[in-house]
Amino acid sequence: MSTTAPDPLATLGALPGVADAVDSVRKAVDRVYGHRVMRRRSSEVTAEAALRGARGSAALSGADWNLEEVRRRTDFSGDDEAQVIGAALRLTAEAGQLLSIWRQSPLRVLARLHLVAAGGAAPDDAVGRPRLAGEPVDEPLIEAPLPGADEVAGRLEGLSGLILAGSAAPALVTAAVAHGELLALRPFGSYNGLVARTAERIVLIGSGLDPKSICPAEAGHAEQGRAAYVAAFEGYLSGTPDGMAAWIAHCGRAVKLGVRESTAVCEALQRGAA
Repeated sequence: MSTTAPDPLATLGALPGVADAVDSVRKAVDRVYGHRVMRRRSSEVTAEAALRGARGSAALSGADWNLEEVRRRTDFSGDDEAQVIGAALRLTAEAGQLLSIWRQSPLRVLARLHLVAAGGAAPDDAVGRPRLAGEPVDEPLIEAPLPGADEVAGRLEGLSGLILAGSAAPALVTAAVAHGELLALRPFGSYNGLVARTAERIVLIGSGLDPKSICPAEAGHAEQGRAAYVAAFEGYLSGTPDGMAAWIAHCGRAVKLGVRESTAVCEALQRGAA
């Protein structure tokens, strides 16, 4: 008699309210993909979505710049805020290139993302590896207790195992868990929020929900505000069914707001205004 191991992500997908969030996100994504502009100018929409996503992710990490300033600047080597913006832009550009590796080795991708984000700003021996016992973490916004290095290593392996095993869970659920778990662990000495939101982006692209990367959830997270982001994340940390469902729903709203951003871009391109 054979037994099938439980699928924890699918269990989360069955929580009350999650199915409605998943369905609402899918319908929103399908609508923007059906826009007539996407048939001819999807690469322009993708590029603009990347810019807006990077700006949104940076805003949640304390660098809340105007979109036009992000678009205008070419040098991000200055103060701390400029470095955060530069890191977010590099991560967004890198995300789509790591899909095949993500399916084979999520931990390698996370190491690469931290390397890209740090861009030489951190000590060489601390870049691209989980922090060791006693090493500090510089992470604005998230003030939850910091797991120890051993717990981080174990939970990272667990997250990697979930990704590699695959799941019947909807993409939104997997993306929300990857995002939430990385925020909870803060495995690197810096840029954990940026890396966590990029991992969410990679899951949404690689799952086929958003294959052209035109639905910048990071912009949606930023639009909902830092306080709402932290409150929803506390639901994830609680581990309760209601808390997990609230976090997944929050991530779903972020994707839908990202869809709204790209729909506006499509409309502007259609009018010839962008």
